[in-house]
Amino acid sequence: MSKSAQLAQNSKLYIAGSSGSAKTISAIAVGYPTIITISGHGLVNGDVLTIAGVTGTDAALLNGITVNNVVQNHVTGTTNDTIALNVDTTGKTLTATGTVTPNLWTQITNIKAIKPGGAAASKIDVTDLDSVAKEFEAGLVDNGSVTCDYYDVVADSGQSAVLAAFQANTVSNYKLSLTGGSTRTFLATVLKFNTLPDVAVDGVQTGTFDLQISGAVTRS
Repeated sequence: MSKSAQLAQNSKLYIAGSSGSAKTISAIAVGYPTIITISGHGLVNGDVLTIAGVTGTDAALLNGITVNNVVQNHVTGTTNDTIALNVDTTGKTLTATGTVTPNLWTQITNIKAIKPGGAAASKIDVTDLDSVAKEFEAGLVDNGSVTCDYYDVVADSGQSAVLAAFQANTVSNYKLSLTGGSTRTFLATVLKFNTLPDVAVDGVQTGTFDLQISGAVTRS
């Protein structure tokens, strides 16, 4: 096995749940990324945040990013007292007021396999009458879908949260925490969920759910 290859065991998938406790912002350093100081914040890479109450001429750069009517930013790097947001505030005016509220994560347990379908860009035909052969440009990227095989456990709060998102047709935040410390966070809708498990002689109850990724995948 390659020495740089990462084992898959102990990778975990989470769905965003309710909001945690608000944390007070004590300083904002403009630039790219934007550095926010929150003493002893306890946040980790991949957390999704709600920012509110920042003031200044350009406060909308932090307070005005909305996804499903929730202000969110993906954490791209952290220290014990600072977080780095993937937002360019170079030369802007921001005042260190307000709060950061993290989404709490619920682990979806009893998962056997996580199988992304892969990302692909659309193909745009730009051939014209002066072309000597067909010409193309790449369009927007479709990050595809993710299929998850799981052991059906009714008492599992993560599986119940995915089922609820499926039944309500909601877009939710997901975090894939990989062995080795890297994470992937993304928004997705649940396109398929086994409301009845697969059962067989000498088998266990299993199911599958499919997540359709919406927008970008953040790597950290």
